[in-house]
Amino acid sequence: MKGPIHILRRLWARSVEARRQARFAASVQHLHGPQALQSAPDEVILIALVRNGSYYLDAFFAHYRAMGITHFVFIDNGSTDDTIDRIKAEPGTVIDQSTLPLAEYEDLIRAYPANAYGRDRWCLYVDMDEMLDFAGRTTHGIHALTSYMTAQGHTAMIGQMLEMFPKAALQDVADMPFDQVLEDFAYFDISTVDRYAYHSPDIPFSALLAGNVTTTPDIQFCFGGVRGKVFDEACCLTKHPLIFNGQGVTPAPHPHLSMGVTCSDMSVVIKHYKFANDPHARDAATLATGAVDHGEDAARAQVMANRRDLSLFSLDARRWNRVELLVRAGFLVASPDYAAHLKELRP
Repeated sequence: MKGPIHILRRLWARSVEARRQARFAASVQHLHGPQALQSAPDEVILIALVRNGSYYLDAFFAHYRAMGITHFVFIDNGSTDDTIDRIKAEPGTVIDQSTLPLAEYEDLIRAYPANAYGRDRWCLYVDMDEMLDFAGRTTHGIHALTSYMTAQGHTAMIGQMLEMFPKAALQDVADMPFDQVLEDFAYFDISTVDRYAYHSPDIPFSALLAGNVTTTPDIQFCFGGVRGKVFDEACCLTKHPLIFNGQGVTPAPHPHLSMGVTCSDMSVVIKHYKFANDPHARDAATLATGAVDHGEDAARAQVMANRRDLSLFSLDARRWNRVELLVRAGFLVASPDYAAHLKELRP
């Protein structure tokens, strides 16, 4: 039997959470686009959290439009550059804004677009420096994934983040335009990835994964990679980028996952360009604002400050070629059912 102190603590926690949610709701401003999307059930709504993302926009839109995305919902966290004006000039866009600190409100900020615009719809969560890739992307687009997942009864796709970097020292490419970055950041290093079973209790946020269903034990949660190797970061590399936000699903209570989902039997890659756009200056700016509540930015900033000629390239680096090679390397998991599905689809 729970005592009165425990009950009081629970009531207090509920009160604090209610105030937090109320403050967030009051903070949201609708800046651009329709307040209700006219989308078909099989269309995908892209959701992106953005703050000063102008650097990425041209390549970002080009990449995701090419795979068939027509609805882009941005939740802005206080951009001070021309991000908002540039997004407004793009067709099919929505912008809402909350300037509350991510360290305290990131779950609510990320969940809001899915709940406001993506109920009973496919939602694709990507950050501005992330480029989703998968077998069938260039021939069939995002419909290849959603049609397969619908047929299989899957409501979440697992993605593995692949940190992309150049041969050059990071300081030498700090000002490189993003379209050139996508060409020159052609290398990755998966020699030091730590892997855990999806429902391992050793995953720091395992409680959030407990109610999710997996359809294969082969897809694992990955941590570390080249960021662990160079910066000693225990960063999570695994995400649920694509979800169907239907009954029982809680979108994005954590930046890397949703709850109440059934995960597919294959995985996709998220090519991550975190080391573009002067990462040393960005990490220093993030630290100055206190926008995040973990030490990853501080660890990177310290290493880059001490090693201004730092390069992530080593003899362990591999050059990007195609998604299928990541399956052979054991970083991604393929599904024979998905391969058969691709053959049945019309280009």
